[in-house]
Amino acid sequence: MTLALDLTDRVLHSTEDLSEFWRDLRHNNPVHWLDPTDGGPGFWVLTTYEHVSAVYRDTKHFTSERGNVMDALRAGGDSAAKRMLSLTDGPRHAGIRSILMKTFSKRGVEQVGTRIRSVARSLVESALAAGECDFAKDVAAPIPLMAICDLLGVPEEDRWRIFDLTSSMVASETPDHTQKDAWRNKNEVLFYFANMAEGRRVEPRDDIVSLLTAAQIENAGLTEDEIIFNCYSLILGGGETTRMSIGGAVLALIQNPSQWQALKSGAVSIDSAVEEVLRWTTPSMHMARTALSDVEIGGKLIRAGDIVTLWNVSANRDETVFDSPDTFDLARTPNKHVTLGGGSHFCLGAHLARLEINAVLTALRDMVSGMELAGEPRRIYSNFLGGVCHVPVSLR
Repeated sequence: MTLALDLTDRVLHSTEDLSEFWRDLRHNNPVHWLDPTDGGPGFWVLTTYEHVSAVYRDTKHFTSERGNVMDALRAGGDSAAKRMLSLTDGPRHAGIRSILMKTFSKRGVEQVGTRIRSVARSLVESALAAGECDFAKDVAAPIPLMAICDLLGVPEEDRWRIFDLTSSMVASETPDHTQKDAWRNKNEVLFYFANMAEGRRVEPRDDIVSLLTAAQIENAGLTEDEIIFNCYSLILGGGETTRMSIGGAVLALIQNPSQWQALKSGAVSIDSAVEEVLRWTTPSMHMARTALSDVEIGGKLIRAGDIVTLWNVSANRDETVFDSPDTFDLARTPNKHVTLGGGSHFCLGAHLARLEINAVLTALRDMVSGMELAGEPRRIYSNFLGGVCHVPVSLR
């Protein structure tokens, strides 16, 4: 496999199996400098579990405050830098995270847990009654959308419009979606939450938007930008990544019938299955950091200011950490994947994502006797998010 592939290409990730490419890099060039074909800035590509995990934990040499995805950093930095939890480091990051953890702790997400489990069963029941469905659209999409919108306080009538916008900000179902389209959708979401935050100041409710508008860090409230950008981050992260994992889970179960039977029979626990689904699907294919100072990794000198990309999709298939990493094994243990990141920026919504996947797997186990593909699955186009946007299935 050639090392000349351009990882900035959205179509590449959707149409090509890069397993051999990642394996080649892990074995022969684990800290690789890439010069993209578009003439823009180059960046480091880290592919091993060891290096990816180390950079996640290393806040001395690496920062998220200029951006945490490849495209934003190559464009000069993220417009939300230092105004969004995932793009803030140090004490400010700790303060905002502490506020939001009241909602996203394991105990906190249980306030929507009963509803998530009920909706999952209802959607699977409807799919069974119909006989066929597009699992990615009809089941995988509504559950995380409902959950994060419930927590944010987004009215029912606005939710599918929000889904249409967020699902095309960092990915799309067609290859001709432009950066201008993405920016237009992003701005509409930002304006939506700006108006919502203004309303919550007048009439607070029991939701995250009200929580952020009332929050205090060191005796001062959050800025308007911090409130809006954090709502944007939550609706995007809370809806898209778990949607990819749920759709990918059903596809993997159909393609691996022995694992479906292990789930059905109770030979593997739902909790164990959830972790393997997360590892296997790895919806956030990469995250990115900027080097704060010169540092050596894997014998390569990374200089201050360099963009460093951490490829979770490769680290989660690292043969030195995972036995038979290209096997979908619901009983895998240990399973310390990096799907949810690591260090101080470990995914805020980890408990919510696990709860949602758990609810769907439980509903499938309890209600479905058989599944098979009813058409060709389709992947999204993105160099950041990875997964399926269409999974036509028939259920019995």
